[in-house]
Amino acid sequence: MFGDIGKIMKMAGEMKTKMPEMRAKLEASEYTASAGGGAVTAKVSGKMSLIDIKIDPSLLAPQTDGEMDTEMLEDLVKAAVATAQEQAAIAAKEAMQELTGGIDLPGLGDMI
Repeated sequence: MFGDIGKIMKMAGEMKTKMPEMRAKLEASEYTASAGGGAVTAKVSGKMSLIDIKIDPSLLAPQTDGEMDTEMLEDLVKAAVATAQEQAAIAAKEAMQELTGGIDLPGLGDMI
């Protein structure tokens, strides 16, 4: 019984020392995703904040009816941003699993 507590205490100590390094590494990371075959590209930080967005100029040109398809552009932007944010979330989850040795500790993922 006390052996398990010892393991938990040891893991907690290791997590305390490794957490700031992991947090800094994740915050410095950038994740890029595109939508519409590369027509829209979004880049987010490890904190899932939007850093940059690139839109192919051809999407901004009027269509044959003289109007721009704003709804399609909005959908492409949302898709690219959401995919990049998902990549950042997956990386954070994987980092936390590595830190905890695969043990799921509720609420700890919010600390990153």
